[in-house]
Amino acid sequence: MKRIPHSVYATLFGVVHLALGVNLALAAVALPFIALLLTTDPSLSWPALALAAVLAGPGVAAAFGTFRAHADGETGVLRAFARSLRATWRRALWLSALVGAVVTVALVDVFVLVPTAAGAVVAPLLIVVALLAIAMGMVGMVAVAEDPDARLRDVLRAGLVLAVRRWPLTVASFAVVAVQAAVVVAAPALGIGLTAAACLYVVWAGGRYTLQPVLAPAES
Repeated sequence: MKRIPHSVYATLFGVVHLALGVNLALAAVALPFIALLLTTDPSLSWPALALAAVLAGPGVAAAFGTFRAHADGETGVLRAFARSLRATWRRALWLSALVGAVVTVALVDVFVLVPTAAGAVVAPLLIVVALLAIAMGMVGMVAVAEDPDARLRDVLRAGLVLAVRRWPLTVASFAVVAVQAAVVVAAPALGIGLTAAACLYVVWAGGRYTLQPVLAPAES
């Protein structure tokens, strides 16, 4: 039987180490959100959950930065996460707050308007606004991780325009996030401890490809 090369084991170990390290670091940053999600009824505690989700936003950007550092050869996962968190947390928090505010207002308005006559017309538009805000947020977080010094308005513009222009990648990211959400609901330990990094990696890879038109000039 042909022996498996040592490089295969090294690559596999590196991937597992990256996933577990990112999951651990992300869980630490998002601890308030995770605690509320596991110990409260989301239908009653949604305002606190929305706030906690905003505070967890910098952890997502730091995870994206960790993936980039790993792709560049960095082996220290927690060190890369901490470095990316320090570099991106301010812009990531502003971006997370903006997306969280738009999504929260849009969904509350949908809930209020659905029983009314105007709901049939306005509610779908508000849902589209919420989805566009989330799409912009996903791509924007990748942009912040790729260029921590980018101006927030440039991140917002690039995130929104390119998320729409390259909509197949955006739809794919939404699908992966939806699956991850289903996993967290069905098995929180599995979703938080194992699959979160895989989900974010797919979103990061898609977002990085989406941002190629604006990243390529900077990288060259």
